[in-house]
Amino acid sequence: MNEIFRKLAYKTSEIIGSAWAFVTALLVVVVWALTGPLFGYSDTWQLVINTGTTIVTFLVVFLIQYTQNRDAKILQLKIDELIRAVKTARNRMVDLEDVSDEEIERMQKEFQRLAHKRGEEREKMKEKDETEKEKEKKKK
Repeated sequence: MNEIFRKLAYKTSEIIGSAWAFVTALLVVVVWALTGPLFGYSDTWQLVINTGTTIVTFLVVFLIQYTQNRDAKILQLKIDELIRAVKTARNRMVDLEDVSDEEIERMQKEFQRLAHKRGEEREKMKEKDETEKEKEKKKK
C-alpha cells in the first residue's frame, strides 16, 4: 500500500507541478467564468467551482506534504552521510532534528560568525594578491 501511494504521490506531484496543469486549471476557471451568464450566476454555478477547488486543494495538500516530507528525509540522509564521510566534520551535526530551537539558533549564529570570518580572510588574501601583482608590475 505504501509503495503504491509513493508512486501515485510522486507522479501526481509531477503532473500538478507542470505548466500544463496550470494552464488546465486556468482554462477551467475561464470556462467556469464564461458560463456564469448562461447559468445566471446562480448559487449552484458558484458551488460547482467552490466544491471542485476545495476537493482538489484538500487532496493535493496531502500529496505535497508527503512528497516534501520524503524529500526532506532523503536530503537529510545524504547530508548525514557527507558529515559521516568527512573526518573533520562534527558528528554532533547528525540528527539535529531532535535539538531545541534555541540550539539551532545558536548553531546558526556560530556558522554566520564562521562565514563572516571566512569573508574577512578572503578579503585579506585578495588584498595581498593585489599588492603582489602591483609589485610584479613595478619590477617589469
